[in-house]
Amino acid sequence: MSTRTPATGPGPGPGRSPGTRRTTVAQALIRFLAAQYTERDGVRRRLIAGTWGIFGHGNVAGVGQALVEHADVMPYHQGRNEQAMVHAAVGFARRSGRLSTMAVTTSIGPGATNLVTGAALATVNRLPVLLLPGDYFATHRADPLLQQLEHPSAADVSVNDTLRPVSRFFDRITRPEALIPSALHAVRVLTDPAETGAVTLALPQDVQAEAYDWPEEFWAERVWRVRRPAPDPAELAAAAEAVRSAARPLIVAGGGVRHSAAEDALRALADATGIPVASTQAGKGALRYDHPADVGGVGHTGTEVADGLARGADLVLGVGTRYTDFTTASGTLFRHPDVRFVNLNISAADAHKMAGTTVVCDARAGLTALTAALAGHRVDAAHEAAYREGKRRWERVVEAAFRADDDAVPTQTQVLGALDAVVGDEDVVINAAGSLPGDLHKLWRARSPHQYHVEYGYSCMGYEIPAAIGVQQAAPGVPVWALVGDGTYLMMPTEIVTAVQECLPVKLLLVQNHGYASIGGLSEAVGAERFGTAYRHRGADGAFTGAPLPVDLAANAASLGMDVLRARTAGELRAALRTARAADRPTCVYVETDTSDGGAAAPPAAAWWDVPVAEVSGREAAVRARTAYDREAAARRRAL
Repeated sequence: MSTRTPATGPGPGPGRSPGTRRTTVAQALIRFLAAQYTERDGVRRRLIAGTWGIFGHGNVAGVGQALVEHADVMPYHQGRNEQAMVHAAVGFARRSGRLSTMAVTTSIGPGATNLVTGAALATVNRLPVLLLPGDYFATHRADPLLQQLEHPSAADVSVNDTLRPVSRFFDRITRPEALIPSALHAVRVLTDPAETGAVTLALPQDVQAEAYDWPEEFWAERVWRVRRPAPDPAELAAAAEAVRSAARPLIVAGGGVRHSAAEDALRALADATGIPVASTQAGKGALRYDHPADVGGVGHTGTEVADGLARGADLVLGVGTRYTDFTTASGTLFRHPDVRFVNLNISAADAHKMAGTTVVCDARAGLTALTAALAGHRVDAAHEAAYREGKRRWERVVEAAFRADDDAVPTQTQVLGALDAVVGDEDVVINAAGSLPGDLHKLWRARSPHQYHVEYGYSCMGYEIPAAIGVQQAAPGVPVWALVGDGTYLMMPTEIVTAVQECLPVKLLLVQNHGYASIGGLSEAVGAERFGTAYRHRGADGAFTGAPLPVDLAANAASLGMDVLRARTAGELRAALRTARAADRPTCVYVETDTSDGGAAAPPAAAWWDVPVAEVSGREAAVRARTAYDREAAARRRAL
């Protein structure tokens, strides 16, 4: 729902209709975007806080000129990679509670197709971002253009059509007047908590520069109220009855808890009922780690206590979760023969998953109403005592994994332990891919709702550094850490230059372990023998089994403008992290980890993940892996 106030400014030019003004399409779009606001719980925020852009012939004379024309109302940010610009906008949107985001403009051709990965990440994670790629000439008067894809049987197809399946709304603006309804539809989707994701308005470059007499009303300030739909009374009553009748209920908190700012409501429910709370990657931090009911991550990368509770749960209350394969251990985790699911979700599609009883509503509104409906109800005292003891046992596991002598070369888990000892409640820790998300989900002790920022819906290598820039823009003065391994760093380090240019004091914790550690371990588990996962020279056998590559990533980060602190031991690492946290400019802490079998490591997975193994093979490793796969797959009890 939106409301609007009249636009102000000079009247129409000579010969123009009253109430109109003549501008280009691109100028009109920028003015429109600058006048859009969100409001939730009485707090108003600007919807499009700025525009990221890399300019080429497809947008420089249109959107580029419009950003110059309206620099007073639309901030511009210069990126180095189109995918990274989307990641920065997504990081900003997540930190802003999905109430504010940024636009991203690109040229046609590779600039536009570079958006696809970022768009998919935004849509998978239900995070709003507006994409404005250039496109072919709508008139086809200059055809084919430089970088234009010629389709043999469809002249209206361009590379921007690759953005259709990863966008929640897509339109190509081939006439000026088409912008008005399309722009309104775009903002409606961006601000709808059940529909949001990437939104694409493809802009033919001739149309961008075309003039039109726009109604002043188009630029009126609009406030889009972000709704909090209440639960249906019948659905709420059914959910409350299901919880009351359960002996071993478990709450699975997903990203919807955090998007709805429902952390206080979740804590109130846990306090009142004693129901334990496990979290997905997106939901971790919804309860502070030291809350008695918080049992940590759930699923393939979950804690032993959370996964044990999940196996024995006779009722699972899923709040704002999509039930991905990591959360459900590929359908093998929830093993109670009579387990039922109650799903509280603003998306009806997600609420119906796992054949659950649905409560389609806002997470905060639903949790508040459910707490009231369960007044006087509490889980069995013995059950509560048992999971709290399990939580205490797991804390000892975490302490052991984090502990390191000052003079020791740290393992990856000990690197996390050093960071854990340095950060404050307000710090933000960002990660997305490799072996770090699993270690973080198991071991990290989240101190606040914003601290744990792991993108695991799309698990996109290269997300961390640009996302840290977006988070830092959304939260000035807050220490923001990007945690990356060498594999992720080599994917997309270029936005370091942007952090330097914008004087953003992001902190980069760069972990060197000489390859794809996560996929290396998975490769070994599925019989692929770590093939192609190490960063090494070729050995005598032609495989990558030689010496580690002499690549100096710390020197690379320094060459891009970062201050770099090298740490060789756990003691040096702790000192470097303290220095980086206090720094007022972009700073990298570089550490090479102990990857030997004797080093301290994260506990093994407490639940399965279905990665199909070769059904036949002449190699013993694959045969053994298939035997283990068949055993685990037999435990699957339902399709996802």
